[in-house]
Amino acid sequence: MSTPEKLYEGKAKIIYPTDEPEILLAYFKDDATAFNAQKRGTIQGKGEINNAISSHLFQCLEAKGVPTHYIDCPTPNEMRVKRVKIVPIEVIVRNIAAGSLCKQTGIPAGTIIEPTLVEFCYKNDELGDPLLTRERLLLMKLATPEQLEKITQLSLQINQILSEFFNECGITLVDFKLEFGMTSEGQLVLADEISPDTCRLWDQSETDPDRRVLDKDRFRRDLGNVESAYQQVLKRVLEHTSNPPQ
Repeated sequence: MSTPEKLYEGKAKIIYPTDEPEILLAYFKDDATAFNAQKRGTIQGKGEINNAISSHLFQCLEAKGVPTHYIDCPTPNEMRVKRVKIVPIEVIVRNIAAGSLCKQTGIPAGTIIEPTLVEFCYKNDELGDPLLTRERLLLMKLATPEQLEKITQLSLQINQILSEFFNECGITLVDFKLEFGMTSEGQLVLADEISPDTCRLWDQSETDPDRRVLDKDRFRRDLGNVESAYQQVLKRVLEHTSNPPQ
């Protein structure tokens, strides 16, 4: 059987069609990129780990009433998803100051952000995924006011669910990136993935600012032990899923 021609290849996944027009197959790659793909590498086993973590977290969110594109995982590296038209916005949800927020504002890293900050970036590699105001986003017609309100509402709901989930795993959810899409029925759903690639995660048992990192910052900042950090997140997610708090 020949492999179907890919519809799209991004930095972390390849999207293939299936026999069903409204269902796609996402293949999770081991490739790693940072700084808008200026830094490239490979994280051994990343595809399987991110697929497994995303699968469990999508199911957790679905159980709490958050609509997602997730269907199932036919293989360790693959996820079947609903076909969606991606809203060209990256949503960044911040609970603690880190990364670009600190560089752009001078806010000290580790500062608790209250209330939670929801930011929007234009999903455009050529422009470097620039940060957008709400007014610019609407001016560019990247989303309707109704979609933007719904995206903000869902992002905050997702943050509450995931923050509690990771806290029960002994992990602090510092910040994370989300993408949304529209189904053929016109429903707005969470898409892409939720993994150490898209979340900044800190081990609550560590106080050292380098040792506590359990996400792609280990790759970005050359901290080493990237694979073991990703494996640690998966281990805790699986343990939580198997033995949820009573």
